[in-house]
Amino acid sequence: MRSIIKAFVKKYRSLPLDTKFVQYLKSWYCLYLHPLNSTMLSRRNVRVKVLQALYAQNRDKTLNTKKTEALYRQSIQDSYKLYLLNLFQLYKVAEYVYEDAKIRSAKHLPTEEDKLFSTKLFDNPIMQMVAQSNGFLSLVKKDKLSRILDKDITRKLYNEFAKTELFKAYLLNSDSKVSDDREVLLALYKSMIKNELFDELVGDRYANWEIDKSLVVGAIKKTLKLKEFEPDFYERYYPDNLTVDEFGGELVYKSLHFNEDFSDLIKPKLENWEMERVAVIDMLLIKMALCELIYFPSIPTKVTINEFVDISKVYSTIKSKEFINGVLDKLMKQLKNEGKINKKGRGLVD
Repeated sequence: MRSIIKAFVKKYRSLPLDTKFVQYLKSWYCLYLHPLNSTMLSRRNVRVKVLQALYAQNRDKTLNTKKTEALYRQSIQDSYKLYLLNLFQLYKVAEYVYEDAKIRSAKHLPTEEDKLFSTKLFDNPIMQMVAQSNGFLSLVKKDKLSRILDKDITRKLYNEFAKTELFKAYLLNSDSKVSDDREVLLALYKSMIKNELFDELVGDRYANWEIDKSLVVGAIKKTLKLKEFEPDFYERYYPDNLTVDEFGGELVYKSLHFNEDFSDLIKPKLENWEMERVAVIDMLLIKMALCELIYFPSIPTKVTINEFVDISKVYSTIKSKEFINGVLDKLMKQLKNEGKINKKGRGLVD
């Protein structure tokens, strides 16, 4: 079976990413078969995006289920676009080395450093993998990412990095290896994302930049560390349908569809608290957890509880983790006694 799926994906990998059946197969291949399997969005990331969509719906009652689902999926797409944008900015900064070479070669009295200057920052195998990827460049064109970048910022990002000792030493190394190219590109990217101009540029265009920054940075680093160069490297970071639709999409839909049922379950467990007094984020997290406990049979109960308690530490109040953990513990005991938690597989129920 593995070999059949692998052969199919290899044969039809050039089909558009929006071809649904092929998209599922590619997702399955990247997750389970690819020797360097990677995925940008984990279930934790998807849970946070579902939380964001549900919070928006809670604040804006004009958002029905369909619009909330669309908001969730747009957030997923924006995460991938952030990956593309970051990589494209790195590409353009590295490419600016040609402009630097022109300036140096035009000098009437070039220095020794000018004479030894090379364009290997862009000509190395890693950047050429990006430059020669028609698929990546097509996505950049499709999403009009070049319109987001600023030429002046690109120049400043390059000039800032060109002053570093690491870059100067890299240029003087006439026997550079791929490991050297990788080291300098990782340093360039690190310098880039620390730059306030770039940070503001991306943040102004994508509201989810601060939340998604760590996962995007991780994906870029994995891309630069690839040991097998391939033209469709970017596909492995495309949001997979197994996580986005079968998990995240269902979590959005069921959380909204069974919202009142969840409220009825939660209310008796609040003791001296009124439903209206519970923080919105806390209530949403409890309802999402209930949704997973009841309607997602393949997710272990412990995983669900731990995940939502951990998310509360980042997105809610200091005391939220204890409150959420306590309420969920009571609810889980009740649901188990009533036979409403039915997990499939060994070790999925405590």
